[in-house]
Amino acid sequence: MAIWALGINHKTAPVSVRERVSFDPARMPEVLQQLTSLAPIAEAVVLSTCNRTELYCSAESLQLEDIARWLADYHQMSVDELSPALYCLQQDDAVQHTMRVASGLDSLVLGEPQILGQMKSAYAVAQEHGSVGAELGRLFRQTFSIAKRVRTDTAIGQNPVSVAFAAVRMAQHIFADMGRSHALLIGAGETIELVARHLAQAGVKHITVANRTLARAQHLAEEFHADAVLLEDIPQVLPNADIVISSTASPLPILGKGAVEKALRQRRHKPMFMVDIAVPRDIEAEVAELADVYLYTVDDLRDIIEENVRSREDAARQAEELILAGVDHFMRELKTLDAVNTVRDLREQAVDVQQDLLSKALSQLQSGADPERVLRQFAHSYTNKMLHAPTVALRKAGAEGRLEVLDWTRELYRLDRPIPSVEDK
Repeated sequence: MAIWALGINHKTAPVSVRERVSFDPARMPEVLQQLTSLAPIAEAVVLSTCNRTELYCSAESLQLEDIARWLADYHQMSVDELSPALYCLQQDDAVQHTMRVASGLDSLVLGEPQILGQMKSAYAVAQEHGSVGAELGRLFRQTFSIAKRVRTDTAIGQNPVSVAFAAVRMAQHIFADMGRSHALLIGAGETIELVARHLAQAGVKHITVANRTLARAQHLAEEFHADAVLLEDIPQVLPNADIVISSTASPLPILGKGAVEKALRQRRHKPMFMVDIAVPRDIEAEVAELADVYLYTVDDLRDIIEENVRSREDAARQAEELILAGVDHFMRELKTLDAVNTVRDLREQAVDVQQDLLSKALSQLQSGADPERVLRQFAHSYTNKMLHAPTVALRKAGAEGRLEVLDWTRELYRLDRPIPSVEDK
């Protein structure tokens, strides 16, 4: 059996294609059943996220055209739409790819940790529905082990590489207990939504969303059990805010120095942490002059992010070395198991021949045949049966010029060494 990894991801297909090839989790049992019914696929795991849809398979051989046709038919697409985005990897390359995906090295954001959990879930679903056997089981156990080492032995996921995450991480350096902090988010776009998500994960329980349109603020606030207000209500809620993060498309500043000074007096000069992600800026630059305000702009965050990206790239190089070692270890294990299976099959064949000829020999002895003649015939027949197939194969290899087969045979049977006598054993 061989290991295969095939699919599409953010590097090979736009979101308009990826979203059409994603699988509904509720239909995954049906997907796995269909996939493993395709000859010659013996085992399968399906990973489907917003950035990738990948199939991990164990099969003797695989035709990319057959898989492309099945994927296209399942998602009611044409093969011509799908095929240019598909990739297909085998054995060492497939194992390395699987480990890189689990370790966050193939992600849109280098080192992001969510993919490992998604891969573990995909594997658990495949296990539950019986589409995982010995080979993929061994692959994913080794993959999860390597991904854990990448997380613990390198700094691949330790530093933020998004503006939203960097802003929240900086707040965590200032406020020891984020659970007691109040956050005011100005704006309700994608960046603020991501900020809200990171704040919630950091333990912030009190969030207020201020936006020009109340409906949009309420929609975002509902997801995080937050309060929603209009921009003109900011002066009333600002004194309660320990953390202020702003990202709007306003052409003019929303927060001025005077409004912040007033809020600080009401707070009795309790420190405020502010991040202005907007361009042009939402918070007047003069606010930074206030003694109890820590104000950062998007440029400050970019410097941090660029440094963190470099840090992750250094960690990624270390991670690649761990993965290559993991691939080497896995493939050696796989080859050892292949050797074990071959030896087992060879011994079983030899025993079958032996038992068949022994049964005939015993029957002849019970009929009164000469024991010496029976033994000689047994030895002759056993030798002929065991050497017939190798002899035919060796003659064919010699005729085709495949001399390495002859060399391997001489090494396997030690034909260049004297045969030990009975007394030597």
